[in-house]
Amino acid sequence: MNEVQPIKNKRDINKMKKALAGRPRDLLLFIIGINTSLRISDILSLKAGDFDGDYLILREKKTGKRKQIRINKAIKQAVKELLPADSKPDSWLFPSRKGDAPISRVQAWRILNDAAKRAGLDIAFGTHTLRKTFAYQAYKKGVDLALLMRVLNHGSQRETLRYIGIEQE
Repeated sequence: MNEVQPIKNKRDINKMKKALAGRPRDLLLFIIGINTSLRISDILSLKAGDFDGDYLILREKKTGKRKQIRINKAIKQAVKELLPADSKPDSWLFPSRKGDAPISRVQAWRILNDAAKRAGLDIAFGTHTLRKTFAYQAYKKGVDLALLMRVLNHGSQRETLRYIGIEQE
């Protein structure tokens, strides 16, 4: 598996949003991804009703750990504007056209990679780019490294810095 990179500047984040404009489901996927520390498998399992309160509460698929994430303004606004008005609480947030299921990880990768190409991003891009972008942007905004390490379930601060590509800078 190739190692992917975070999106490090706001200009490139905005280019991605522009590339996904007109595709509400796909733009919502991107916005939720860069505003949470969730892996793609956890993002794809979300339903419309998961965003009824101020917190998103779930059990991570990879670790089995319970996770509670505050739903920030960007996510609240995106859900309000991009989620179809007729969505029911048990509707998949990222529905597939192939029946009652969310899109697959592979389809999410295709959507995001195509958008990155349209946006002209010159980084190794994958679904994990969203999680890394969240972490990188939080670090740059001054979020304590020890807190970020815990949020990402990393064993050391060095691992977290390497993960977000800080050691290379």
